[in-house]
Formats: sequence, C-alpha cells, structure tokens
Amino acid sequence: MTLHPTPDPETLEVAPPACRERLEGWIPDLASGDEIREAFEKAFNYRGDVTITRKDGAVIEGYIFDRRTGATLAESTVRVYPKDSAGKLSIPYSDIAGLAFTGRDTAAGKNWEAWLRQYWERKTAGEKNIALEPESLD
Repeated sequence: MTLHPTPDPETLEVAPPACRERLEGWIPDLASGDEIREAFEKAFNYRGDVTITRKDGAVIEGYIFDRRTGATLAESTVRVYPKDSAGKLSIPYSDIAGLAFTGRDTAAGKNWEAWLRQYWERKTAGEKNIALEPESLD
C-alpha cells in the first residue's frame, strides 16, 4: 500500500471567489432581443424586486420567480409575484418596454466567504456557541 503525503494547503491551487455583478439600481437597455433575454436572465438570478414597465404603460413592481425562453420574444415570458397582490403574472417579453432593478438585493454580500469571515472574527474574539443568524428581509 502506497501512502501519499498530505498536500500542503498553502501550495494548492485556489480558485478565486465568484464575483457577483452588482445589479441594484441598474436599468438595462432593451434595444435588441439578445439584450432583453440577457437582462431577464440576470433579473431571474437577482434576489430583489424589479420594476417592469409594459408597452401599454402599466408598471409592475415585484419579484421574478421564473422566465421561459421561447423562439421569439412573444413566446418568451417572465413570471412575477407582484408586490401589491397575492397572484402571479406572466408577461411576454414582447410586451415589455422597460426593466429596472429597484429593490434591495437581499443576497448581496451573503456568500460562504462572508459567513466564514464573520465566524472566525467572532471565534477569534473568544465567543462561544456562535450561531450566525440571518438578517431580516425588511
């Protein structure tokens, strides 16, 4: 049986942490079909509310929980939980005139590295029974 030495963690290749794009406050250009599709992919991954302006002038503020990409913009839809009602809306991309990332991104800065940094800061300070609780979403 051959034993392999334990690798030195200081010499291992370490991947850089993933960078999150800061979208809060962003108003994307929706000039082309590709820009619309890209914006709604980002909106789907965003953990805050967005404001959608429809071509008929209606404004919907809410949370995007799904998107379905079809062959055309009319066949592609975004699904939203509106902030001011209990229902769900399905809006074709072709009906959308504008998109704005207006709500606070509730996931910003809340990754594993941030949690670990907080844990070690508290442990180094001598705290016992450390339990990091999630922040309120309000």
